Amino acid sequence: MESNPISEYQNRLAARKAHATALEQRATTISNLRLIVFVIFALMLWLAIRGTVNAWLVLAPVGIFFALVVWHDRARQAVIRAQRAIALYESGLARIDDRWQGFGRRGERFRNPQHVYAEDLDLFGDQSLFQLLSAARTRMGEDTLAHWLLAPSPVAEVLKRQSAVRELSGQLDFREQLAVCGDDIPADFDPEKLLAWAEGPELLHNNAIRIIAPILAVISTVAIVLAFWKSFFLPAIIIIAVEYVIHRHYRQHIQHVIHSVEGAGESLLLFSTLLKIIEDARFESEPLRQLQQKVLQHHVAASRALKLFSTRVDLIESHEHLLLRTFNIALLYELQAAFLMEAWRRRHGSEVRAWLEVVGEIEALASLATYSYEHPADPFPEFSNNSAVFSGEALGHPLIPAARAVRNSVHLDATTRVLVVSGSNMSGKSTYLRTIGINAVLAMAGAPVRANNLELTAIHLGSSLHIQDSLQTGRSGFASELDRLRDIMALIDGAPLLFLLDELLHGTNSHDRLLGGQALLRALVARGAIGVVTTHDLAITEIPADLAPVVRNLHFEDHIEDGHMVFDYVLRDGPVTRSNALELMRSIGLDV
Repeated sequence: MESNPISEYQNRLAARKAHATALEQRATTISNLRLIVFVIFALMLWLAIRGTVNAWLVLAPVGIFFALVVWHDRARQAVIRAQRAIALYESGLARIDDRWQGFGRRGERFRNPQHVYAEDLDLFGDQSLFQLLSAARTRMGEDTLAHWLLAPSPVAEVLKRQSAVRELSGQLDFREQLAVCGDDIPADFDPEKLLAWAEGPELLHNNAIRIIAPILAVISTVAIVLAFWKSFFLPAIIIIAVEYVIHRHYRQHIQHVIHSVEGAGESLLLFSTLLKIIEDARFESEPLRQLQQKVLQHHVAASRALKLFSTRVDLIESHEHLLLRTFNIALLYELQAAFLMEAWRRRHGSEVRAWLEVVGEIEALASLATYSYEHPADPFPEFSNNSAVFSGEALGHPLIPAARAVRNSVHLDATTRVLVVSGSNMSGKSTYLRTIGINAVLAMAGAPVRANNLELTAIHLGSSLHIQDSLQTGRSGFASELDRLRDIMALIDGAPLLFLLDELLHGTNSHDRLLGGQALLRALVARGAIGVVTTHDLAITEIPADLAPVVRNLHFEDHIEDGHMVFDYVLRDGPVTRSNALELMRSIGLDV
């Protein structure tokens, strides 16, 4: 495999397109053969009716036709897999070229305006970090990745993920297999409903009925045949009456089983296929080996058990078929199908959650590995044992195209605990905060970061960037900002806090903003936090003088060129010394 992701993707894309074309041609040929065989069947049937050929010969084209149907279905499945591979590499090239916004799921269901940083940092939604990262096909994979982004993990766990991501980054064949196998899972599939049944109490545990039910089904079948053959209806009536009583007794439990597993067959077939790929893979890193062992350590491989489960779900869902609904009581079909499901649950129910979690974790790791492979210049962060550190050179924002991104550094440690960044509107202050925050999220999730290097301690992250007033709740912007500050302060009870505060206390007057800002930063510093605050109010730049040397001033500049404001987005030492309000007003034609 080439180390250049663009060349590798382009080569694979060309190969998959050629393969897809060949497969489509084969599928078309098989379809044409089916039509020819059908015409031959119709001709032979006509000849057989006329007595020209032996009627048994008509069976030959029938058998060939059904064989071609199976062959054509497999050919179409191969075409679908090839098309998925084409889409995989097209989306990969789009991500590398910063054209990824139209690809992938956006993770809207994970959005929470009350989260202490998710909305501020664009973790979910359109053009979000989740949309850039996620390669998951299952709900468990998306849940796992979202959880990693929403909450920092212990450093030991992060280091394990880094090891796994490094290995999976080079296993492009394995990641392609995960991406193209099986059918897509329906959007309404909810694994929690299935898990509630799998881990729930046993409902059908009468072994006598489990043995008697198939015997009664055979007897009732014989009785029904006798009834129609000899017009002897009494035995059939008696047997079916007994079966009705049994079915009625277990009806509630039967319906519980059916509703718990309904719709899970196709979904679990994909889980089975994914698990089979994981079982057959060859891993070197210990974290991946441990995940693989979870699906191999039982008496039956997880993929095989889930494939059997999927088959039994198909059986139980067949109860809606008209013929089976007609003879449901006589055959005790639903009851026997429910007993089969309960037998499977007794044997494997306690293992299902672990199996699905393995799939979810592998998919989340594969998502980070794909990002790592497509951005080979992005390093993994290093973790420090010091009290509170977040120090990186040339940090960039992964959601901003590389050609437009201006990188800046950040150094927060015991010497400099807080940066006060001043500057005019649109100068880059908020983007700087988001750049720091999103790289902190990547680092604590186990992913590479957009930087030349990054060193940090295990941190909790809190931000206040998008705070606004709300007509619906009747909360002013200032009150909402204070609520967020309270939530951020509460994080200090855990790991060291990294706080990011945009336009500090912007909802109050300059005098109160200075006094409140001094008190807030003094409290944060006293409790071991580190962070960055921004402001366009020059009064706030006086705070470092009061809290020196642990609080330091930095700024962004701007200037006028040909009547237009120009920003270079480069961070400089010291406070900003000029305002651009008048220039901005004049640049749009206001006579001031």
